Amino acid sequence: QVHVVESGGGLVQPGGSLKLSCAASGSTSSIKAMGWYRQAPGKERGLVAHITSSGTTNYADSVKGRFTITRDSAKNTVYLQMNSLKPEDTAVYYCNAELSGAYWDYDYWGQGTQVTVSS
Repeated sequence: QVHVVESGGGLVQPGGSLKLSCAASGSTSSIKAMGWYRQAPGKERGLVAHITSSGTTNYADSVKGRFTITRDSAKNTVYLQMNSLKPEDTAVYYCNAELSGAYWDYDYWGQGTQVTVSS
């Protein structure tokens, strides 16, 4: 069982930057990957960035070169550095923790943090 909390969202102008944080607590030794997802009104939730326990990263094409996902294993925390933000990046950003089980994986989600990119 893992509890996930996001923070760092807010209002930023196009071209600006924000850094999101995601802190995990509980059975963190069972986490095999963590990721950031986002959802805008009327759209499905989609992948932003993903990082495994071995450090392998994956990004959505729309954010490659602009966003960077990092982790601090000692703090059980992952970060999303967002640069060159665009209005289309506006969404609620959710952190996900993926745990491995004997037969299947388990997913735990944070409450979400709003990111608004507007002038």
